[in-house]
Amino acid sequence: MLESQMETRLVLVTGPSGAGRSSAINTLEDLGFESIDNLPMSLIPRLLDGPPLTRPLALGVDVRNRDFSADALIELIDTLHRRSGVQADLLYLDCDADTLLRRYSETRRRHPLSPEGAPAIGIESELELLTTVRERADVLIDTSDLSPHQLRAEIVRWFAPASGAPMALSVQSFSYKRGLPRGVDMVFDCRFLANPHWEPTLRALDGRDPAVSAHVEADPRFADFFNRVRDLIGSLLDAFVDEGKTSLTIAFGCTGGKHRSVALAEKLTQTLAEQGWRVSKRHRELERRRSGVPLAKQG
Repeated sequence: MLESQMETRLVLVTGPSGAGRSSAINTLEDLGFESIDNLPMSLIPRLLDGPPLTRPLALGVDVRNRDFSADALIELIDTLHRRSGVQADLLYLDCDADTLLRRYSETRRRHPLSPEGAPAIGIESELELLTTVRERADVLIDTSDLSPHQLRAEIVRWFAPASGAPMALSVQSFSYKRGLPRGVDMVFDCRFLANPHWEPTLRALDGRDPAVSAHVEADPRFADFFNRVRDLIGSLLDAFVDEGKTSLTIAFGCTGGKHRSVALAEKLTQTLAEQGWRVSKRHRELERRRSGVPLAKQG
């Protein structure tokens, strides 16, 4: 659904404490959003009933809000989606419990759900509380392995003013050994393709290298697979737009997340960009390597 001139752009930002919500709100403010953190949810409809807003709006909502509950937030989301003249998206900043605990240990902050006890208790309670909210996210960003700079880049990719296509696409690569990435809409397994890991001259390279991509594309099964994936996605994008979907995340997985899945993600990203879609890419395991975490073998 294309945004009309009179439509108010609204992004609700939530997620577990310590996942990067404040950083996301600050980034949205830098992108031209008017940002308000911890506004009571009951006041949000009144805010929209007031004088017309001249800028898009980013609202931080979390367990510190005095009237917060998961049911109330979901009811608010449903109300906003039914409201004419408002394009509302829920941005959920996710993070695994171990990373959240490490962040709290480093900063020595108190968790809002466990101010006098161990942060682990509050973290566990909050993640459970937000389960149903997470399922309703329009955009879900897992910050577990992201630096503040990488998080900012993700926010910019999703929420910078659109230059054409009404839906933002993200194409990712990952290793099945480390599990499926969170928040993915469509997953394709490319472990059946020829594996550059077994070529000594290619093993140290990754799927962004032309030699590696050429090796993967030389597999007789590659062309048919890629063309089917491209055509399937192409047939769905306009339908998703008509339904009002604002984002779609596509992922390719292989054994180590280094060669085949990276090559496929790179090629599909280029194809979608050439078709005029607003598309970003992320290579999860390559990011882990840059941060010093070893990659899984046999990519």
